[in-house]
Amino acid sequence: MASAATRAPRARARAASRGLAACLVAAVLGGCGSFSQFSLNPIDWFSRSAPPPPAPLVPIANPVPVRVLWQVSVGKAELATFTPAVAAGSVFAAAADGTVVRLDATTGRQVWRVRLPNALTGGVGADGKLVAVGSSEGEVIALDEDGGTLWRARVSSEVLAAPVVAGEFVIVRSADNKIFALDARDGRRRWVFQRAAAALAIRSPAGVVVAGGFVFAGFSGGKLVALALANGGQRWEGTVALPKGTTELERVSDVVGLPWIGEREGCAVAYQGRVACFNLGNGTQLWARDVSSSAGLGVDARSVYVSEDRGAVAAFDRAAGRSYWRQDKLANRQLTAPLPVGAEVAFGDFEGQVHLLGRDSGAFVGRIATDGTAIRSAPVPLGTGFLVQTAGGNLYALATR
Repeated sequence: MASAATRAPRARARAASRGLAACLVAAVLGGCGSFSQFSLNPIDWFSRSAPPPPAPLVPIANPVPVRVLWQVSVGKAELATFTPAVAAGSVFAAAADGTVVRLDATTGRQVWRVRLPNALTGGVGADGKLVAVGSSEGEVIALDEDGGTLWRARVSSEVLAAPVVAGEFVIVRSADNKIFALDARDGRRRWVFQRAAAALAIRSPAGVVVAGGFVFAGFSGGKLVALALANGGQRWEGTVALPKGTTELERVSDVVGLPWIGEREGCAVAYQGRVACFNLGNGTQLWARDVSSSAGLGVDARSVYVSEDRGAVAAFDRAAGRSYWRQDKLANRQLTAPLPVGAEVAFGDFEGQVHLLGRDSGAFVGRIATDGTAIRSAPVPLGTGFLVQTAGGNLYALATR
């Protein structure tokens, strides 16, 4: 039997764990201000030691030239993560102060700029005719193609990820694990899907993907679900990762970033978990490999690329999951999810550097600096190039060819 001297520290540890759990859940729901900042390495929230220094940049011999096609100042992100959208020959972007802009995708020329009376916290969803953004107070605002306000609707909590405009629906994910389908015409609520929140969850801009008449979303506990777009009914649930460990912190296993959805399979990755791919017809797991990410993944015809939470980038065979390569010279640089583009894989880091690795080798082949502030969201495809948006408020269109 344990003595009183040993029982007391254990009781204090359990109490502290419960307190941290309650605070982190509150952070996800908008409370506990000291934990309200999104971190790319969530477990470091609880470390008293200084974070390890970032790896120095590796010199690149004969780098691939990276061109800036255009650059536009949108507005600062503050603590939020903003993702631009590309639709109908335009780029749509937003900022924390309520700014929403429409730009010509080829030249970056401003088509319009509006300032909403809302503190925005997620990126932009657009199809060219309707533009949707979300706020820190759980309000969804829809604009028309000229920037005029069409409607406003309320969801249950803060909107951290970009809404998705999908035909007659605007799909919005709130920070309390709910997915709302709003009517694109007037914002009326069509259906809601909800999962119970885990004891601890990463506060991250995890969004949804709409494809083939379904909504795909990852959740805490390592789950990936497929919902019918028409009514929100669950088609299947797949297990990306199972929580492990004895403490609540060790058992955090949230699907992060956006799942990738192809024609026949879909893939997702979890923090302190695995990367896995599934059959889209029934949710059967095709393969899984142990890896931890706090950013997400990118996929091309051959490979699945994962930004690991400690700063490595790994490539896996899309068909069977065997490892192709792993680039580990970017430790602690807080990488975004990767984007395969051309012959390279592109991603950003906390210093505003954009890195390019060779798709086949994982070797460094190019790099370009932006404005020195963090790039938090994955690069977005733009023709033969891509977009990156910095925390400092600059939107860059880049290309290597």
